[in-house]
Amino acid sequence: MSESTLPSPEAFLVDYVRRLERRKDGVGAVHVHFSKLLPFNRRDHHIRTAIASFEEIVPDVTGRIFTLSNQDLIFIFDAAEIDEVNAVIFRLKFLFNDDPLISDGKDESGAPATFTDYFDVAQQYKDFLHLAQTLVRSNANRPRQVSKAAERHNDSPMLEDDRAPLTPKILGRIDEALRRADLSNLMRRQAICAVVGDANPTPVFHELFISIKDLQQTLLPDVNVLSNRWLFQHLTEILDRRMLSLLTRSNDASVTGSVSINLNVSTLLSPDFLTFDSNVKAGQRGTIVLELQKIDIFADLGAFFFARDFCRDRGYRICIDGISHLSLPYINRNKLGVDMIKMIWDPEMENLDEEHGNAMREAVAQSGDTRVIMCRCDDERAIKFGHSINITMFQGRHVEHLLSERTKK
Repeated sequence: MSESTLPSPEAFLVDYVRRLERRKDGVGAVHVHFSKLLPFNRRDHHIRTAIASFEEIVPDVTGRIFTLSNQDLIFIFDAAEIDEVNAVIFRLKFLFNDDPLISDGKDESGAPATFTDYFDVAQQYKDFLHLAQTLVRSNANRPRQVSKAAERHNDSPMLEDDRAPLTPKILGRIDEALRRADLSNLMRRQAICAVVGDANPTPVFHELFISIKDLQQTLLPDVNVLSNRWLFQHLTEILDRRMLSLLTRSNDASVTGSVSINLNVSTLLSPDFLTFDSNVKAGQRGTIVLELQKIDIFADLGAFFFARDFCRDRGYRICIDGISHLSLPYINRNKLGVDMIKMIWDPEMENLDEEHGNAMREAVAQSGDTRVIMCRCDDERAIKFGHSINITMFQGRHVEHLLSERTKK
Protein backbone atom coordinates (compact mmCIF):
# COMPACT_ATOMS: atom_id res chain seq x y z
CA MET A 1 0.00 0.00 0.00
CA SER A 2 1.45 3.38 -0.98
CA GLU A 3 1.71 6.25 1.48
CA SER A 4 -0.96 8.17 -0.43
CA THR A 5 -3.51 5.37 0.09
CA LEU A 6 -2.87 4.86 3.81
CA PRO A 7 -5.82 5.75 6.07
CA SER A 8 -5.60 9.24 7.53
CA PRO A 9 -4.98 9.68 11.28
CA GLU A 10 -8.57 10.97 11.50
CA ALA A 11 -9.83 7.69 10.05
CA PHE A 12 -7.89 5.75 12.69
CA LEU A 13 -9.40 8.06 15.33
CA VAL A 14 -12.96 7.41 14.15
CA ASP A 15 -12.35 3.65 14.14
CA TYR A 16 -10.91 3.81 17.67
CA VAL A 17 -13.79 5.94 18.99
CA ARG A 18 -16.37 3.53 17.54
CA ARG A 19 -14.67 0.59 19.22
CA LEU A 20 -14.56 2.63 22.43
CA GLU A 21 -18.36 2.78 22.73
CA ARG A 22 -18.60 -0.50 24.63
CA ARG A 23 -15.98 0.55 27.21
CA LYS A 24 -16.43 4.28 27.40
CA ASP A 25 -17.05 4.51 31.16
CA GLY A 26 -14.21 6.23 32.99
CA VAL A 27 -12.63 7.48 29.78
CA GLY A 28 -11.62 11.09 29.17
CA ALA A 29 -10.30 12.88 26.11
CA VAL A 30 -8.68 16.19 25.37
CA HIS A 31 -8.46 17.93 22.00
CA VAL A 32 -5.40 20.23 21.85
CA HIS A 33 -5.83 22.90 19.18
CA PHE A 34 -2.28 23.44 17.93
CA SER A 35 -3.78 24.52 14.59
CA LYS A 36 -5.10 27.69 16.27
CA LEU A 37 -1.67 28.81 17.47
CA LEU A 38 0.32 31.36 15.51
CA PRO A 39 2.37 29.73 12.70
CA PHE A 40 5.60 30.54 14.57
CA ASN A 41 4.44 28.39 17.48
CA ARG A 42 3.38 25.32 15.53
CA ARG A 43 6.59 24.33 13.80
CA ASP A 44 7.56 20.67 13.70
CA HIS A 45 9.73 20.73 16.80
CA HIS A 46 6.93 22.33 18.84
CA ILE A 47 4.55 19.54 17.85
CA ARG A 48 7.27 16.97 18.53
CA THR A 49 7.76 18.34 22.04
CA ALA A 50 4.02 18.26 22.71
CA ILE A 51 3.75 14.65 21.57
CA ALA A 52 6.75 13.73 23.72
CA SER A 53 5.09 15.37 26.74
CA PHE A 54 2.08 13.09 26.38
CA GLU A 55 4.21 10.04 25.56
CA GLU A 56 6.05 10.52 28.86
CA ILE A 57 2.87 9.86 30.86
CA VAL A 58 1.51 7.01 28.71
CA PRO A 59 3.38 4.34 30.76
CA ASP A 60 1.54 5.54 33.88
CA VAL A 61 -1.66 6.81 32.30
CA THR A 62 -3.49 4.38 30.05
CA GLY A 63 -3.90 6.47 26.93
CA ARG A 64 -3.77 6.77 23.17
CA ILE A 65 -2.36 9.72 21.19
CA PHE A 66 -3.68 10.79 17.79
CA THR A 67 -1.80 13.47 15.86
CA LEU A 68 -4.06 14.93 13.21
CA SER A 69 -3.40 16.24 9.71
CA ASN A 70 -3.97 19.84 10.79
CA GLN A 71 -1.36 19.47 13.61
CA ASP A 72 -3.98 19.15 16.36
CA LEU A 73 -3.61 16.39 18.93
CA ILE A 74 -6.23 14.23 20.64
CA PHE A 75 -5.32 12.26 23.75
CA ILE A 76 -7.75 9.62 25.03
CA PHE A 77 -7.00 8.51 28.58
CA ASP A 78 -8.18 6.97 31.85
CA ALA A 79 -10.22 9.80 33.42
CA ALA A 80 -8.90 8.90 36.88
CA GLU A 81 -5.52 10.23 35.76
CA ILE A 82 -6.81 13.69 34.84
CA ASP A 83 -4.26 15.43 37.11
CA GLU A 84 -1.33 14.02 35.11
CA VAL A 85 -2.98 15.16 31.88
CA ASN A 86 -3.62 18.63 33.29
CA ALA A 87 0.04 18.84 34.30
CA VAL A 88 1.06 18.24 30.68
CA ILE A 89 -1.43 20.86 29.46
CA PHE A 90 0.00 23.33 31.97
CA ARG A 91 3.52 22.73 30.63
CA LEU A 92 2.31 23.30 27.08
CA LYS A 93 0.52 26.51 28.03
CA PHE A 94 3.71 27.72 29.68
CA LEU A 95 5.65 26.88 26.53
CA PHE A 96 3.22 28.83 24.33
CA ASN A 97 2.28 31.58 26.78
CA ASP A 98 3.27 34.26 24.28
CA ASP A 99 0.54 33.15 21.86
CA PRO A 100 -2.81 35.03 21.75
CA LEU A 101 -4.62 31.68 22.01
CA ILE A 102 -3.16 31.21 25.49
CA SER A 103 -2.85 34.80 26.67
CA ASP A 104 -6.07 36.27 25.22
CA GLY A 105 -8.24 33.28 24.28
CA LYS A 106 -8.19 34.27 20.59
CA ASP A 107 -7.04 32.50 17.45
CA GLU A 108 -4.89 33.93 14.66
CA SER A 109 -7.86 35.81 13.19
CA GLY A 110 -8.76 37.35 16.54
CA ALA A 111 -11.87 35.20 17.04
CA PRO A 112 -12.57 33.70 20.50
CA ALA A 113 -10.98 30.25 20.76
CA THR A 114 -9.73 27.71 23.29
CA PHE A 115 -6.43 25.83 23.41
CA THR A 116 -8.06 22.65 24.74
CA ASP A 117 -11.47 20.98 24.74
CA TYR A 118 -12.11 18.21 27.28
CA PHE A 119 -14.61 15.37 26.93
CA ASP A 120 -16.15 12.98 29.43
CA VAL A 121 -16.51 10.23 26.84
CA ALA A 122 -19.16 8.30 28.76
CA GLN A 123 -21.40 11.39 29.04
CA GLN A 124 -20.46 13.01 25.73
CA TYR A 125 -19.86 9.99 23.51
CA LYS A 126 -22.06 11.19 20.62
CA ASP A 127 -20.42 14.63 20.66
CA PHE A 128 -16.96 13.07 20.69
CA LEU A 129 -17.77 10.68 17.82
CA HIS A 130 -19.24 13.61 15.88
CA LEU A 131 -16.02 15.57 16.42
CA ALA A 132 -13.94 12.67 15.08
CA GLN A 133 -16.18 12.33 12.02
CA THR A 134 -16.07 16.09 11.40
CA LEU A 135 -12.27 16.02 11.55
CA VAL A 136 -12.18 13.35 8.83
CA ARG A 137 -14.20 15.57 6.51
CA SER A 138 -12.44 18.85 7.34
CA ASN A 139 -8.94 17.41 7.01
CA ALA A 140 -9.56 15.32 3.89
CA ASN A 141 -6.79 15.86 1.36
CA ARG A 142 -5.29 18.58 3.54
CA PRO A 143 -1.77 19.49 2.34
CA ARG A 144 0.94 19.65 4.94
CA GLN A 145 1.07 23.12 6.50
CA VAL A 146 4.51 24.73 6.63
CA SER A 147 4.66 28.15 8.24
CA LYS A 148 6.59 31.00 6.65
CA ALA A 149 8.48 31.37 9.91
CA ALA A 150 9.58 27.74 9.71
CA GLU A 151 10.83 28.23 6.15
CA ARG A 152 12.59 31.45 7.07
CA HIS A 153 14.47 29.76 9.89
CA ASN A 154 15.27 26.68 7.81
CA ASP A 155 13.30 24.60 10.25
CA SER A 156 11.37 22.37 7.89
CA PRO A 157 12.19 20.39 4.76
CA MET A 158 11.09 21.67 1.39
CA LEU A 159 7.89 20.03 0.25
CA GLU A 160 9.32 19.27 -3.18
CA ASP A 161 12.57 17.81 -1.84
CA ASP A 162 13.45 14.72 -3.87
CA ARG A 163 16.42 13.65 -1.74
CA ALA A 164 16.32 10.44 0.28
CA PRO A 165 14.78 10.81 3.75
CA LEU A 166 16.91 10.39 6.85
CA THR A 167 16.48 6.87 8.29
CA PRO A 168 17.92 5.13 11.37
CA LYS A 169 20.21 3.08 9.09
CA ILE A 170 21.54 6.19 7.36
CA LEU A 171 21.95 7.93 10.73
CA GLY A 172 24.02 4.98 11.95
CA ARG A 173 26.31 5.33 8.93
CA ILE A 174 26.55 9.08 9.53
CA ASP A 175 27.57 8.46 13.14
CA GLU A 176 30.35 6.11 12.02
CA ALA A 177 31.52 8.56 9.35
CA LEU A 178 31.57 11.46 11.79
CA ARG A 179 33.69 9.48 14.24
CA ARG A 180 36.41 9.23 11.56
CA ALA A 181 35.96 12.56 9.78
CA ASP A 182 37.95 15.69 10.52
CA LEU A 183 35.23 18.28 11.06
CA SER A 184 37.54 21.15 11.89
CA ASN A 185 37.11 22.54 8.37
CA LEU A 186 33.32 22.61 8.94
CA MET A 187 33.58 24.60 12.15
CA ARG A 188 32.39 28.17 11.83
CA ARG A 189 32.61 31.14 14.17
CA GLN A 190 30.41 34.21 14.30
CA ALA A 191 30.95 37.23 16.51
CA ILE A 192 28.51 38.51 19.12
CA CYS A 193 29.27 42.23 19.23
CA ALA A 194 28.45 45.24 21.31
CA VAL A 195 27.12 47.98 19.03
CA VAL A 196 26.63 51.23 20.93
CA GLY A 197 25.22 54.18 19.04
CA ASP A 198 27.10 54.72 15.79
CA ALA A 199 30.31 53.15 17.09
CA ASN A 200 31.93 50.23 15.29
CA PRO A 201 30.98 46.72 16.51
CA THR A 202 33.17 45.42 19.31
CA PRO A 203 33.36 41.60 19.59
CA VAL A 204 32.38 40.31 23.04
CA PHE A 205 32.63 36.60 22.28
CA HIS A 206 32.28 34.24 19.30
CA GLU A 207 29.75 31.47 18.73
CA LEU A 208 31.33 28.26 17.43
CA PHE A 209 29.22 25.81 15.46
CA ILE A 210 29.45 23.04 12.90
CA SER A 211 27.70 24.13 9.73
CA ILE A 212 24.79 21.75 9.03
CA LYS A 213 24.55 23.13 5.49
CA ASP A 214 28.20 22.43 4.73
CA LEU A 215 28.01 19.05 6.45
CA GLN A 216 25.05 18.15 4.25
CA GLN A 217 26.87 19.13 1.07
CA THR A 218 30.05 17.32 2.09
CA LEU A 219 28.80 14.04 3.56
CA LEU A 220 25.10 13.81 2.72
CA PRO A 221 24.34 15.50 -0.61
CA ASP A 222 21.57 13.00 -1.42
CA VAL A 223 19.93 12.90 2.04
CA ASN A 224 17.42 15.35 3.49
CA VAL A 225 18.55 15.51 7.13
CA LEU A 226 15.46 17.53 8.09
CA SER A 227 12.98 14.93 6.87
CA ASN A 228 12.62 13.29 10.28
CA ARG A 229 12.64 15.55 13.34
CA TRP A 230 13.42 12.77 15.84
CA LEU A 231 16.40 11.54 13.85
CA PHE A 232 17.60 15.08 13.22
CA GLN A 233 17.57 15.57 16.99
CA HIS A 234 19.85 12.53 17.32
CA LEU A 235 22.10 14.02 14.63
CA THR A 236 22.48 17.24 16.61
CA GLU A 237 23.45 15.21 19.67
CA ILE A 238 26.11 13.40 17.60
CA LEU A 239 27.41 16.78 16.40
CA ASP A 240 27.44 18.00 20.02
CA ARG A 241 29.84 15.20 20.90
CA ARG A 242 32.07 15.95 17.92
CA MET A 243 32.10 19.66 18.78
CA LEU A 244 33.15 18.91 22.37
CA SER A 245 35.84 16.56 21.09
CA LEU A 246 37.16 19.20 18.70
CA LEU A 247 37.29 21.84 21.42
CA THR A 248 39.04 19.46 23.80
CA ARG A 249 41.82 18.66 21.32
CA SER A 250 42.18 21.99 19.55
CA ASN A 251 45.07 24.35 20.13
CA ASP A 252 43.80 26.70 17.43
CA ALA A 253 43.55 30.27 18.68
CA SER A 254 40.37 30.73 16.65
CA VAL A 255 38.48 28.36 18.96
CA THR A 256 39.85 29.68 22.22
CA GLY A 257 39.12 32.86 24.12
CA SER A 258 35.54 33.87 24.96
CA VAL A 259 33.26 31.53 23.01
CA SER A 260 29.75 30.11 23.02
CA ILE A 261 28.60 26.68 21.88
CA ASN A 262 25.03 25.56 21.19
CA LEU A 263 24.31 22.23 22.89
CA ASN A 264 21.37 20.02 23.80
CA VAL A 265 20.41 19.70 27.47
CA SER A 266 20.93 15.94 27.12
CA THR A 267 24.53 16.59 26.05
CA LEU A 268 25.23 18.53 29.26
CA LEU A 269 24.11 15.45 31.21
CA SER A 270 26.28 13.05 29.20
CA PRO A 271 29.72 11.53 29.88
CA ASP A 272 31.02 13.44 26.84
CA PHE A 273 30.45 16.76 28.59
CA LEU A 274 32.13 15.49 31.76
CA THR A 275 35.17 14.55 29.66
CA PHE A 276 35.13 17.98 28.03
CA ASP A 277 34.80 19.69 31.41
CA SER A 278 37.71 17.74 32.89
CA ASN A 279 39.94 19.09 30.11
CA VAL A 280 38.94 22.72 30.54
CA LYS A 281 41.11 24.78 32.85
CA ALA A 282 39.20 26.23 35.75
CA GLY A 283 39.91 29.80 34.66
CA GLN A 284 38.59 29.12 31.14
CA ARG A 285 35.11 28.00 32.15
CA GLY A 286 34.02 31.57 32.81
CA THR A 287 34.81 32.43 29.18
CA ILE A 288 32.52 29.70 27.80
CA VAL A 289 28.82 30.36 27.19
CA LEU A 290 26.56 27.33 26.79
CA GLU A 291 23.61 28.12 24.51
CA LEU A 292 20.44 26.05 25.02
CA GLN A 293 17.33 26.16 22.85
CA LYS A 294 14.10 27.34 24.51
CA ILE A 295 12.16 24.41 23.10
CA ASP A 296 14.74 21.98 24.54
CA ILE A 297 14.60 23.63 27.97
CA PHE A 298 10.83 23.57 28.34
CA ALA A 299 10.57 20.02 27.00
CA ASP A 300 12.06 18.84 30.32
CA LEU A 301 12.46 21.56 32.92
CA GLY A 302 13.73 19.11 35.54
CA ALA A 303 16.65 18.04 33.36
CA PHE A 304 17.37 21.68 32.50
CA PHE A 305 17.48 22.80 36.14
CA PHE A 306 19.83 19.95 37.03
CA ALA A 307 22.13 20.71 34.08
CA ARG A 308 21.97 24.46 34.78
CA ASP A 309 23.01 24.06 38.41
CA PHE A 310 25.89 21.75 37.52
CA CYS A 311 27.22 24.01 34.76
CA ARG A 312 26.91 27.24 36.71
CA ASP A 313 28.61 25.66 39.72
CA ARG A 314 31.49 24.76 37.41
CA GLY A 315 31.72 28.38 36.23
CA TYR A 316 30.07 28.25 32.79
CA ARG A 317 27.61 30.89 31.65
CA ILE A 318 24.25 29.90 30.17
CA CYS A 319 22.25 31.57 27.40
CA ILE A 320 18.70 30.71 26.29
CA ASP A 321 18.54 30.72 22.48
CA GLY A 322 15.51 30.69 20.19
CA ILE A 323 13.46 33.42 21.91
CA SER A 324 10.95 35.23 19.70
CA HIS A 325 9.85 38.83 20.14
CA LEU A 326 6.46 37.44 21.22
CA SER A 327 7.89 35.28 23.99
CA LEU A 328 10.52 37.74 25.25
CA PRO A 329 8.18 39.52 27.72
CA TYR A 330 7.33 36.16 29.30
CA ILE A 331 10.90 34.93 29.79
CA ASN A 332 12.26 35.92 33.18
CA ARG A 333 16.02 35.53 32.98
CA ASN A 334 16.54 35.88 36.72
CA LYS A 335 13.93 33.30 37.69
CA LEU A 336 15.29 30.82 35.15
CA GLY A 337 18.78 31.37 36.57
CA VAL A 338 20.52 32.01 33.26
CA ASP A 339 23.05 34.64 32.26
CA MET A 340 21.80 35.73 28.84
CA ILE A 341 18.89 35.60 26.42
CA LYS A 342 19.21 35.43 22.64
CA MET A 343 16.27 36.80 20.67
CA ILE A 344 15.70 36.22 16.94
CA TRP A 345 15.33 39.34 14.79
CA ASP A 346 12.09 39.40 12.83
CA PRO A 347 11.11 42.27 10.47
CA GLU A 348 7.61 42.01 11.97
CA MET A 349 9.02 43.76 15.04
CA GLU A 350 8.96 47.04 13.14
CA ASN A 351 5.15 46.82 12.94
CA LEU A 352 4.52 46.18 16.64
CA ASP A 353 2.04 48.45 18.37
CA GLU A 354 3.11 50.67 21.25
CA GLU A 355 1.93 48.19 23.91
CA HIS A 356 4.06 45.35 22.57
CA GLY A 357 7.02 47.64 22.00
CA ASN A 358 6.87 48.83 25.60
CA ALA A 359 6.56 45.23 26.83
CA MET A 360 9.74 44.30 24.96
CA ARG A 361 11.55 47.37 26.29
CA GLU A 362 10.54 46.48 29.85
CA ALA A 363 11.64 42.87 29.34
CA VAL A 364 15.07 44.03 28.15
CA ALA A 365 15.37 46.36 31.13
CA GLN A 366 14.39 43.56 33.51
CA SER A 367 16.93 41.17 32.00
CA GLY A 368 19.65 43.83 31.71
CA ASP A 369 20.63 45.53 28.48
CA THR A 370 23.98 43.70 28.45
CA ARG A 371 22.20 40.35 28.89
CA VAL A 372 20.02 40.30 25.74
CA ILE A 373 21.46 39.44 22.32
CA MET A 374 19.62 40.02 19.06
CA CYS A 375 20.67 37.38 16.52
CA ARG A 376 20.12 36.78 12.80
CA CYS A 377 20.64 40.46 12.12
CA ASP A 378 20.84 40.50 8.33
CA ASP A 379 20.49 44.25 7.79
CA GLU A 380 20.76 47.63 9.47
CA ARG A 381 17.08 47.59 10.47
CA ALA A 382 17.75 44.91 13.09
CA ILE A 383 20.34 47.03 14.88
CA LYS A 384 18.21 50.17 14.62
CA PHE A 385 15.23 48.40 16.19
CA GLY A 386 17.42 46.77 18.83
CA HIS A 387 18.71 50.18 19.87
CA SER A 388 15.11 51.43 20.14
CA ILE A 389 14.45 48.89 22.91
CA ASN A 390 17.91 49.35 24.46
CA ILE A 391 19.61 46.17 23.20
CA THR A 392 23.36 46.62 22.73
CA MET A 393 24.54 43.13 21.67
CA PHE A 394 23.99 41.82 18.16
CA GLN A 395 24.91 38.84 15.96
CA GLY A 396 24.38 38.07 12.29
CA ARG A 397 25.53 38.62 8.73
CA HIS A 398 25.19 42.41 8.91
CA VAL A 399 27.36 42.53 12.03
CA GLU A 400 29.96 40.37 10.29
CA HIS A 401 29.86 42.76 7.32
CA LEU A 402 30.45 45.76 9.59
CA LEU A 403 33.40 43.97 11.21
CA SER A 404 34.96 43.14 7.84
CA GLU A 405 34.52 46.73 6.67
CA ARG A 406 36.28 47.97 9.79
CA THR A 407 39.15 45.54 9.15
CA LYS A 408 39.63 46.89 5.60
CA LYS A 409 40.02 50.46 6.80
